[in-house]
Amino acid sequence: MKAAAILLVLLLLGGCEREARRFTSPMPSPGASAPESPRVGSLQPATQQQGGVKLSTVGEGPYNGNAFAVNQGKRLFRWYNCNGCHAMGGGSIGPALMDDQWKYGSSSAAIFASIMQGRPEGMPSFGGHIPDDQAWQIVAYVRSMSGQLRKDVEPSRGDTLSGGEAEVARTPEKPRPADPPPSPPVGGR
Repeated sequence: MKAAAILLVLLLLGGCEREARRFTSPMPSPGASAPESPRVGSLQPATQQQGGVKLSTVGEGPYNGNAFAVNQGKRLFRWYNCNGCHAMGGGSIGPALMDDQWKYGSSSAAIFASIMQGRPEGMPSFGGHIPDDQAWQIVAYVRSMSGQLRKDVEPSRGDTLSGGEAEVARTPEKPRPADPPPSPPVGGR
């Protein structure tokens, strides 16, 4: 009986870590950013800013294991109108974020670069328009859309009235690069 009580206490203590809220930022100091990189997308969400953008030296996203930050990323995804092009991750004008096709890469660093630098043919450059920590929260949420994060980190319910399936209930997708564009026909036809 005593062994069962000790085992129960250990199990309860192990479950407490999931809900731990860390209020200190795991972001590197501002001096740890990489040199300026050019903007790839010419569109910007607000007043045009000149020059390049700073890309982070963080390889893996600092919020990929933080359920609170992923949920904040979901909120920011709506606030910055990412839904307008990505249609809740299902794709519309912009590519789908819930499948296994990732044209520019599915790593946290690649998604961060897409947000900050933009991409040709439509993706705006948000570099200098939103703080790095918010961009990293959006990165973590985008990765959760295709099941790339642990199930205990992904949002488990929708925060809106839409009847979409919660991220935690989706089947994980194994990201793969997009197919190359078809080559033009020979002979100018």
